[in-house]
Amino acid sequence: MLRHLRTPSHPDLLVGTDTADDAAVWRRPGGRALIATVDFFTPLVDDARTWGAIAAANAASDVYAMGGRPLFALNVVAWPQGRLPLDLLGEVLAGGEETATAGGWLVVGGHTVDGEEPLYGQAVIGEVDEADLLANTGGRAGQALVLTKALGTGVVATATKRLDPAAVQPGGRLAATYAAAVAGMTRLNDEAAEAARSAGATAATDITGFGLVGHLRKVALGSGLGARIDLDALPVLDGVRGLIDDGFVPGGTGRNLADVAGSLRWTSDAARMLWEPLVADPQTSGGLLFSCPAEAAEHAVAQLRAAGHPAARVGELRSDLDPGTIELV
Repeated sequence: MLRHLRTPSHPDLLVGTDTADDAAVWRRPGGRALIATVDFFTPLVDDARTWGAIAAANAASDVYAMGGRPLFALNVVAWPQGRLPLDLLGEVLAGGEETATAGGWLVVGGHTVDGEEPLYGQAVIGEVDEADLLANTGGRAGQALVLTKALGTGVVATATKRLDPAAVQPGGRLAATYAAAVAGMTRLNDEAAEAARSAGATAATDITGFGLVGHLRKVALGSGLGARIDLDALPVLDGVRGLIDDGFVPGGTGRNLADVAGSLRWTSDAARMLWEPLVADPQTSGGLLFSCPAEAAEHAVAQLRAAGHPAARVGELRSDLDPGTIELV
């Protein structure tokens, strides 16, 4: 039987495990704080360098979600060296290094083990001014919710794995949708974090494996509030709805829905059938979801769109809903 680990406590532990936040935060002198996080996964694209780039962006996203910036990272690798050449691992690491260089952090080492299947990611250390820290507990009633990337990467990854590799090549069935998904997954959330700070955001998370509703529920519960989502405002990758119609829905979607089933309030069965596969789609290196004063949200969205992010104001936090409840309208 699994035993529950105790919840750690220390005067300098600003964010630990009790609020289901994206990373741990430790107070340092002078109003500064360190952010620590780790993330890794198996390949979700065929190109090794692209996989490395996505994995590094995904790992650092937790630092941005806490309002900080990455400083340095350690590579985390499992590699079946009897089946896959080490030169291919070199491509994975090169992709991670390229992302780190673009984001201004250093990869200073790491650890590799022999494994049955390849795994890659990074343990990232960042920093934040304590006054700028964003956490799940910081949301306030009436604040707008801003999402900075389009949904649907889980659907695209599933289709990529099931279809012939030629489908993602130029002229292939998935070419345009795949390219858009990869561009989103390799894009850092640094500009999104800056827009959140400029908008006076008080809470944030990044949308990854638990999907939009899973991560939003953590913010709502941490803040003691409910949330309302305007479904028609949600940004979605072009071509994803057709893939859903063809059955390319990740297994994680059902698990995500089961986890939040008691917290979702749908306005109609039609809306539920249309949107469930997207609001619970497990994302990789997804966008930030942050709450900020309503009057600042439109400026933040405009700022991000001008920089090429498909950002949108997608809802609000509410005090007239039970904590953790998500109303989808």
